[in-house]
Amino acid sequence: MPQSRRDFIRKSGIGLLTFWVGGCEIELTPEDAKKQELPFQLLNPREVRTLEALGETLLSGSTTAGLAHFIDHQLNASAQDQLLMIKYLGVNAPFAPFYTSGLAALDSASIAKFNTDFTNSQAKQRAGLITQIAQGNPDSWSGPPAPFFYFVLRNDALDVVYGTKAGFDRLGIPYMAHIEPPSRWGA
Repeated sequence: MPQSRRDFIRKSGIGLLTFWVGGCEIELTPEDAKKQELPFQLLNPREVRTLEALGETLLSGSTTAGLAHFIDHQLNASAQDQLLMIKYLGVNAPFAPFYTSGLAALDSASIAKFNTDFTNSQAKQRAGLITQIAQGNPDSWSGPPAPFFYFVLRNDALDVVYGTKAGFDRLGIPYMAHIEPPSRWGA
């Protein structure tokens, strides 16, 4: 049954995502989905590991906040219901190829540069590679434009970690929503 606009705003505006577990529909935050180790629907294990390593390199705490679950869930939603940054940047859906090819390109660039995939590279190497992709395509890059990939993923990580009342509190910024959500996301 299609959900109403009010239900969509209520659920997504506070960070609750609807998951199907054992044939039952449950609402969880991305952080809770991570804690409960819910299975991924689209991303394979290597992509999840790469995404989590990328997220932590871009913004510490994004893995715990459930970045990979958030992106996987959003990629499985209908295009009009997705909340990913890429949706607002003039890119046509589907968005999954952007994410999966970008993660593969990141791994390939890491292998070419460090002889190991991104997840297994050292933190300093990861940070250096991220700085490089923020500025341009590495020689071995074969995905979406690297700076664009960096921009989109960094914004997705920021949304998951700080796009909530609790995130604003951690930053010491007053949360002044036009419409106050009924509960906290990632509490």
